Amino acid sequence: MTPEAVEAFCLSLPGATLSVQWGGAHVFKVGGKIFALLAGMSRGEPEAWFKASDFSHILLIEQPGIRPAPYLARAKWVAAALDALPEADLQAYLREAHRLILAKLTRAARAEILGPG
Repeated sequence: MTPEAVEAFCLSLPGATLSVQWGGAHVFKVGGKIFALLAGMSRGEPEAWFKASDFSHILLIEQPGIRPAPYLARAKWVAAALDALPEADLQAYLREAHRLILAKLTRAARAEILGPG
């Protein structure tokens, strides 16, 4: 996936917002909490960093081009080269990262993002 495609996909998720922080990283948040980011673009090595489930984290860091995310590894974040996963798989992991962070929000915050029900 291209950085532009990752950005478009992340912003298509419910309640997702974008801010540029930490020297140009594109940071994607839901309810004010980070679920993914694009890093390394300034040095020409873009990576998608995202929250993973415990099980997915173990599997992902065994794959070429994927490593524990610096500073966030203990919280089960991974850093994946944009060509390390097929597009559909990367989108699925980004969707799951969004879901994991959304689930940690208060019920009221989730209802504001997703609507009642």
